[in-house]
Amino acid sequence: MLSFEEKLAIMQSFPELERRDVSLGRVNFHYDGSLSDKKNVGYHFHPNGNGYVYAAGVGGAETDGKGFVNVRDYGAEQLRQLVEQAIRSLGGASAGGRSATDAARTVQDGGAGTNEEKWRDPDGNELSLQFEDDTWYLFAGLNLEMAFETREEAEEYLAAEGFVMAGN
Repeated sequence: MLSFEEKLAIMQSFPELERRDVSLGRVNFHYDGSLSDKKNVGYHFHPNGNGYVYAAGVGGAETDGKGFVNVRDYGAEQLRQLVEQAIRSLGGASAGGRSATDAARTVQDGGAGTNEEKWRDPDGNELSLQFEDDTWYLFAGLNLEMAFETREEAEEYLAAEGFVMAGN
């Protein structure tokens, strides 16, 4: 198990994250670049060893009901990879480069910002992929077609149906 200081050093190695000290000696790591309402990538890292990473959009991550993974027993590389994937799933670039979500553009819908990507098939049909409330929604016009727990599921579905992101 990594020490508290080692976990903090790993979290602080991500320039996208901002350290925020909170109560009882705990530390959160905030990601302003998130395209979702979720901004805490690292949550309640504590000297007792506990700490959580928001990974609801990371395929294969076993999360609690709020989308967090307890990283108490994670090794250095395991923690780095999870944080990198978490940042990417929230719509930002990490050490792996540009994510598909970076191409999302923010549109205004009744004054509330939403994230929307346009996907097209060879016949010119267009679908809109939107991330809201920890869920990926796929729309055909105003009609909801599907909902997915992860971005990976949505992309697999779109690819299987012959869709590519507009502009690619």
